[in-house]
Amino acid sequence: MKTPHVVLASDHAGYEMKEAVREHLERKGYKVIDLGTDSPEATDYPEFAHALGRGMDEGKYQVGITLCGSGNGINMAINKHPSVRAAICWTEKIAEISRKHNDANVCSLPARYIDIETGKHIVETFLSTGFDGGRHERRIKKIPL
Repeated sequence: MKTPHVVLASDHAGYEMKEAVREHLERKGYKVIDLGTDSPEATDYPEFAHALGRGMDEGKYQVGITLCGSGNGINMAINKHPSVRAAICWTEKIAEISRKHNDANVCSLPARYIDIETGKHIVETFLSTGFDGGRHERRIKKIPL
């Protein structure tokens, strides 16, 4: 996935991994936009999910990485936005398939259930994998209600 920048959004449970992923992506040459959170203090994941989702709906952002404890809450919130196809990715293979078959544009990480190195590898796989199109295109077009 070629992208001018990667946008990060997390709650407190994803903060430590978000920081590590941000630094990793910057070292790899990505321009990173960090929507927060900015500390491990308790926060509400929908605020960060909706900030990213609104930016995607407005065409401001093309690809994002979200993080929360299980990956579920932030994923549910961001998937309320019509331009978002977010996938919870806990392995590199899931990240690869979410891109190839589902054309996911947001990777949601379960920060309490994977280690930081695994998170970095998942993000790299997600960002470097393209959409296969073909029969998958027909299915993607059936997602919006």
